Amino acid sequence: MIEEHKKRYFTKMNVLWLVSTVLVFSALVKLGLWQSARALEKEQRLAQIEKLSSQKPISLTQVLALVTNGKSDTDINDYPVLIEGEFNEAEVFLLDNQVNNGRLGYRVFQVALTNEHAVLISLGWVQGSINRQVLPKVTALNGQYRFKGHIRLVDVGILLKEQHFSAVNWPLRVQQIELDKFSLLINRKLLPFVVYLDKNEVIGFEKNWQPIVMPPEKHRAYAFQWFSLALAWMLLMIWAKFSGSKKNNKDESKAK
Repeated sequence: MIEEHKKRYFTKMNVLWLVSTVLVFSALVKLGLWQSARALEKEQRLAQIEKLSSQKPISLTQVLALVTNGKSDTDINDYPVLIEGEFNEAEVFLLDNQVNNGRLGYRVFQVALTNEHAVLISLGWVQGSINRQVLPKVTALNGQYRFKGHIRLVDVGILLKEQHFSAVNWPLRVQQIELDKFSLLINRKLLPFVVYLDKNEVIGFEKNWQPIVMPPEKHRAYAFQWFSLALAWMLLMIWAKFSGSKKNNKDESKAK
């Protein structure tokens, strides 16, 4: 009876060892593969940016025509554009929690109205106040401007709390760019992307944006770490398994 109980116990332990080993190993490998995929994505985007750097800017209408003709949203990312539009100084969006060289601030957005479209423009970064209740004084653009920029798709981040804009006071502090909600606020349909001012433009504020925040090399370094952890975990669990088996064999020999 005791021997049967021991066998059941060791069977359960073996199953637990196998399941935990495979689950953790698979999770670590999956994280490594994900980082490798991210590195490849970044390399492809850097190649796209390099290719587009020598291209002549096109109009918003031409950009939308590219999508109509089969280009995906990813394909038009980083395209250089030339815009002639009108700004309303009363409507200013301040994107919160934007860090620049260790300083906390905001990224300023305004809507540019062309003859056919309304598009959200990133005008650059401004420093914020230590007092979170005080918004920065921003000299907003007003009137007609002609400028160059680059298309950028909106990155959907993790929003801890949903944004509600029942009572709007301008400038409006926001936690995330949500073009559908912004369209309702200004009573105009915004294009499904943002245009970031070209760094050579004199209008706007500090233009510190970077299309690639984390380079491919860093993603590959993270991938190497995850794969190394997966290998280390597997070796550790194998060692623990054989060490436990040797101990059990010794105990059984002594008992006999």
